[in-house]
Amino acid sequence: MVRRKETLVAVISAVLFTLLFHRQAVGLNLMIFESLIFAWLLLSGQVKLTGTFPVITSIGLGLTSAFSVLTNSSYSIFANGLALSVFTGMAIYPEAKSLVTSVGMAITNFFYSQLRFVSELAGREMVLKRTTAFFRRSGIFVLPLLIILFFIIIYRASNPVFDNLIRHILSFIDRYINLFLSRFDLSFIYTFITGLIISNFLLLRKTSQGITDWDSSSSDMLNRVRRAKTSAFRTNSLKNEYKAALFLLFFLNAILLILNIIDINWVWFNFEWEGQYLKQFVHEGTYLLILSILISIVIVLYYFRRNLNFYSRNAWLKYLSYTWLAQNGILAISVAIRNFWYIRYFALAYGRIGVILFLILTLYGLYTVVVKVRNRKSAFYLFSCNAYAFYIVLIISSLINWDSFIARYNFRHADRAFLHLDYLSTLSDKALPYLDKPLNELMRIDSVQKKKFPFEYKFISPQEYHQIIEKRKVRFIRKWESESFLSWNLPDYQAYKKLQRIQ
Repeated sequence: MVRRKETLVAVISAVLFTLLFHRQAVGLNLMIFESLIFAWLLLSGQVKLTGTFPVITSIGLGLTSAFSVLTNSSYSIFANGLALSVFTGMAIYPEAKSLVTSVGMAITNFFYSQLRFVSELAGREMVLKRTTAFFRRSGIFVLPLLIILFFIIIYRASNPVFDNLIRHILSFIDRYINLFLSRFDLSFIYTFITGLIISNFLLLRKTSQGITDWDSSSSDMLNRVRRAKTSAFRTNSLKNEYKAALFLLFFLNAILLILNIIDINWVWFNFEWEGQYLKQFVHEGTYLLILSILISIVIVLYYFRRNLNFYSRNAWLKYLSYTWLAQNGILAISVAIRNFWYIRYFALAYGRIGVILFLILTLYGLYTVVVKVRNRKSAFYLFSCNAYAFYIVLIISSLINWDSFIARYNFRHADRAFLHLDYLSTLSDKALPYLDKPLNELMRIDSVQKKKFPFEYKFISPQEYHQIIEKRKVRFIRKWESESFLSWNLPDYQAYKKLQRIQ
């Protein structure tokens, strides 16, 4: 009876979702929906705000839900979706030791919940039998239908009269299908199905025994695994691995030291921009260095995965590892400085902001690896700490209206940095008040840009950019005035008011 009640609540939730989101943009409706779901789970006792983990995930959900109204960017909506998934995983297993466990619970529950809904709706055995029987009966027609289709294609290609006949038949079918579909609001059905999938995920939950077993058996500390001495080779295997690790890390440190000296001299203190496009300097160089840092972390984790942590003579290996991680920290700073030079001469873009956020997480990740090696921590500790760091950075960074920030920064620095009008014209409507510039100002900026950045690449002209923004302003104002309060969000509201004042 309880299971049937939960299924009914999921259907009611899907109806509510449809009423809130049908033909509406994401805005206030998202916060209303999630607030009602949260209140239901709290009042029905399915979620209890006791303990650090439930409180953290609830706060994360509440903040990102609010940010979806305050910033309403694709990034903040993505952050909210992730926070909702983590919260659902917590609701399934509140005793989890890590966010990683909650994410795993959420993923498995997404598929389970949809199957459970179908099973509860029609009866588990009936659904299975009918589905199996349907595929068994219809399977015998698949091959004949494919053969018929194959010959129709051949005959159409060889006979224009037959081809014309088939075209008329397909046109007739298409016309009546469109006439049939025009009588129904399919977007209503799509919205309801989407709401049902989300509601099932949130309300029809089940614990995965495998994940709970893994979580309960995991520990922040490493345990030494003693092996029986069965041969001389096994006796010396730890020493051999230790020597191999010393050899590898010594030479890798030496190579990285040379690279860091070059970068400190060239990138940190003596970089001079000579009008080049900086593609190799930043794009290829940055991504390769980031890949190098990640591989470096994997190397240290590999050697300190087991009993080398407990080897009594591993002091030099630890020193080399600390040096290696510190040098990778310097490398990360070099990447940040490369990114700084790129922003200085080519202004802001999402990729450059992403590099900054990624480097913050990377430096923290290097620190946690140092802690792991020094204190004999487990990989579970490492994943848990970095999952929390990712979660916090994601939530905090989703508070910023990045499109408006980028537009304001790039125009403010147009006399010094390259102003990529093609890119700016694609930013969201929230940035329109900062993208909207008089044509005479755009022409003045263009004259400065041509002197400072005489690139051979073809970019849109100030006139083309001005026309694009003018058309977008008209469309945005019409769209805003036609939407209901359910789609309301702060940045669009502010953009509308500012554009109204400008006009």
